[in-house]
Amino acid sequence: MCQSAMQRLLLTAAVLLLSGCAMQPVQPWEKGDLAKPAMSFSVDTLDDHFTQHIYNSKENASGGYGVGGGGCGCN
Repeated sequence: MCQSAMQRLLLTAAVLLLSGCAMQPVQPWEKGDLAKPAMSFSVDTLDDHFTQHIYNSKENASGGYGVGGGGCGCN
């Protein structure tokens, strides 16, 4: 009896936890707020591009910033 009660409690806790993680898509009227400069991760985009260029040149690697692709040639 104690085992099933514990399982029910854990299941209920898991359902409540996961229901709080449900993400809803951004509505069209909310996109204007997300496009504001204050919502950006960086302040100076030119400096970010320059830093990324230096990183790409030194590491001989690029990716994760913009265009998707896996390098297999299928895109």
